[in-house]
Amino acid sequence: MLPTFVVMLREGVEATLIIGIVAAFLSKQGARQALRQMWLGVSVATLLCVAAGVTLHVLSQDLPQRQQEMLETVVGTIAVVMVTYLVVFMKRHARDLSGTLRSSAGSALASGSQWALVAMGFLAVLREGFESAVFLTALLNASDDQGAGLTGALLGLVTALAIGYGSYRGGVKLNLAKFFKFTGAMLIVVSAGLVMTALHTAHEAGWILFGQAQALDLSSIVAPGSVRSSLFTGVLGIQPKPVVIEVIGWLAYLIPMALYLFGPSRTSRTGTPSRAADTVSPAGGVRSQA
Repeated sequence: MLPTFVVMLREGVEATLIIGIVAAFLSKQGARQALRQMWLGVSVATLLCVAAGVTLHVLSQDLPQRQQEMLETVVGTIAVVMVTYLVVFMKRHARDLSGTLRSSAGSALASGSQWALVAMGFLAVLREGFESAVFLTALLNASDDQGAGLTGALLGLVTALAIGYGSYRGGVKLNLAKFFKFTGAMLIVVSAGLVMTALHTAHEAGWILFGQAQALDLSSIVAPGSVRSSLFTGVLGIQPKPVVIEVIGWLAYLIPMALYLFGPSRTSRTGTPSRAADTVSPAGGVRSQA
């Protein structure tokens, strides 16, 4: 439940941030027609993403066993690549993300292109929704309790919508740099588990045949059906009896990504003072927070 909650919370907050900024700009301009078109585009993008997620899930369940393992390996690998890109991007841009979005929205209005703002809302939901569909498919395929996973995703989405609405109305202020760093740390751990799962399914698919000697016996800790199993396997992706290639893959992903996320930023290394973190403020705006 926790991994899917974090995925939908992070993706949902990013999408609602963009939508909130666009909606605020259009509302201030009195562009009701464009605002209605934006909400229509958001709805269409949402339906497309749901359809993509359902299609991926159905395909992964209806294929023969070996083809299922192949598809799960591919989906898991794509999810890991997406998580890595997100962590790197947010490490570099989280502090000025809102300012950049507002600048882009302001430029669109200055050029008289309200449709560019409508497209921003549509593409934001389409991009974040497609990423979420891939993440969730990979996580659900690796989970023993898909019902709990879907519940976590729903709770994450509802929380993100509540944060987005509260930020737009001015009742919630969110330090984006700290938020994305915290959720980035969670996603790195989840993604390391997906690396381990992808290596396992790749072996089942006949793609990886080396490194299959048992590395550890964690069955006394990761007992199937226990609370600890839910934590270690469901959240961390650690299997009761991982093989050598799975342990190597888990460590090879987790350690460098954690060092990157928590290491000094480029501005800190060069001695240049970093900018204050953006904080979502009333009516979709942002303000600096020291």
